[in-house]
Amino acid sequence: MNAAAQALKGRGRSFLAVRLESRMSSTATQRGGTLRHISFVLRGNPVTALAAAGLALVVLAALLAPWIAPYDPIASDVPQALQPPTAAHWAGTDQLGRDILSRIVMATRLDLFIAVTAVGLSFVVGAVVGGFCGYRGGRLDRWVGRIVDVLMAFPLFVLAMALVAALGNRMENIIIATAIINLPFYTRFARAEVNVRRNAGWVEAARACGEGHLAVVLRFLLPNVLPAMAVQISLNLGWAILNAAGLSFIGLGVQAPTPEWGIMVAEGAHFITTGKWWLVAFPGLALMLTVLFFNLLGDGLRDILDPRMRT
Repeated sequence: MNAAAQALKGRGRSFLAVRLESRMSSTATQRGGTLRHISFVLRGNPVTALAAAGLALVVLAALLAPWIAPYDPIASDVPQALQPPTAAHWAGTDQLGRDILSRIVMATRLDLFIAVTAVGLSFVVGAVVGGFCGYRGGRLDRWVGRIVDVLMAFPLFVLAMALVAALGNRMENIIIATAIINLPFYTRFARAEVNVRRNAGWVEAARACGEGHLAVVLRFLLPNVLPAMAVQISLNLGWAILNAAGLSFIGLGVQAPTPEWGIMVAEGAHFITTGKWWLVAFPGLALMLTVLFFNLLGDGLRDILDPRMRT
């Protein structure tokens, strides 16, 4: 009996080992297929590859900003004020002698943090609320729809200005205001997409297997909506950066002397007529390229995340 039990135990262990090895092999195969698909999309769309490379450099600069900035972005050096681009200061200096390149690099971290945090917050809340409204329908769906319509009736930048003016121009309030003006996009999008899919066969099968409404929305419906929302996420990241820079430009956003692209453009605008073009050109170029990279990346994300694009 002992020998038979040990034999059965050994067979069970062998079976589990085979199953584990098979699962690990399947996971590795799926990862390899995903990487090949991403590589295929980037090779077939050089604009997306260029945007991805440029955005990777921007993110890398934001992460390494304190170590790659050549000078202290806040320290003043008045004798070096308003110097044009030179070998010592590649982007010149501002009216207080601060190195513009160092300020641009440090501003990259701040603007990306505001954009990613605000868009992430609006995406999570909007997708969940819109997904449940589209799935359940009824009175809640109608009320949420009317609230979203009211929010979208306002000019979004004006609404952000009003929110920041009411709450105070601290960074957390800028994030909240930016998240609120982006919230209607995800709520409406998720509601419409889930409403189309809620009676699909695979959703009915999930319910027949005993999945609750929460699990159906979070595990089955929203993951299928994500590829369609990828373009909107990428566009909103660019808009969020423009929104943060615009608020700072008019004095309602981040305050000086904190390095921020909108502040730098606003301060440099006073010197444009005197020929000090570098005060506006370099921060404006950094802002424009970053937003452009996010916009160009949208279509590539759709191709990467959409399973229907896989061959």
